[in-house]
Amino acid sequence: MARIGFVGLGNMGAPMARNLVKAGHEVAVFDLSAEAMARVDGASAAASAAEAATGAEFVITMLPAGKHVREAWLGAGGMAAAAAPDAVLLDCSTIDVAAAREVASAAGRLFLDAPVSGGVMGAEAGTLTFMVGGQAEGFARAEPVLRAMGRTVVHCGDAGAGQAAKACNNMLLAISMIGTCEAFVLAERLGLSHEALFEVASKSSGQCWSLTTYCPVPGPVPGSPANRDYRPGFAAALMVKDLGLAQQAAGDTGAATPMGARALELYRRFVEAGGGETDFSGIIRMIRDLQPPQ
Repeated sequence: MARIGFVGLGNMGAPMARNLVKAGHEVAVFDLSAEAMARVDGASAAASAAEAATGAEFVITMLPAGKHVREAWLGAGGMAAAAAPDAVLLDCSTIDVAAAREVASAAGRLFLDAPVSGGVMGAEAGTLTFMVGGQAEGFARAEPVLRAMGRTVVHCGDAGAGQAAKACNNMLLAISMIGTCEAFVLAERLGLSHEALFEVASKSSGQCWSLTTYCPVPGPVPGSPANRDYRPGFAAALMVKDLGLAQQAAGDTGAATPMGARALELYRRFVEAGGGETDFSGIIRMIRDLQPPQ
């Protein structure tokens, strides 16, 4: 089993760290919240991010944004310098591609960007998907550690490729969720039950993850946030963040993403109306209230 440092114990990071402990790894954790560190039973609490990295074979961060990732690894956090020369460094945060490449280039160690998909439920169940960018050697060494936290681990390419895959995936997810919500709202207006639409679409050409795993109405998929009054899950505010990163990437590369841009517009509207802490599937409530174009 490996010695692992883990920094960032929010809604995603804490269950990921717990799964590493359950897998038998020796885990040192750090978070600005002492309460968050106490929630990872079986891990040792480090006094700083650098201390968590010291002596670890693998060092993992799960942080809110690119500026936090830079600061943790290259700035005052001092994690890259504190890590052993042969350690593998992994950032599982969702940040922009340029920041991921910058940190990988400056870290001076094997460094992987490894953002995740699957939300809090996937983190708790250990069924996350990891999209990994970076050197093949680092990926080969880190893959067993990632599989303690996830079901699917994909090496997407060189540094930044994991973040690129995450931006594309979550843009697609947002678009498909909005389409799924619109279909249910139209069904409601037509007098078609949720169960009937689900039974048909889940076995026909409308089938998608947003329908069959994360259905935005209560009933057909008991585990979906719709059955818990849309408690996340994956908060709508985080979807706005990810869609913003996708649009930034689209602008940087000259890619036309009109549906992605419209999805960002709708999710921003939902968040500005107070839905930021609601699961992103809760946007169906706003869609029900939209007026049709004249």
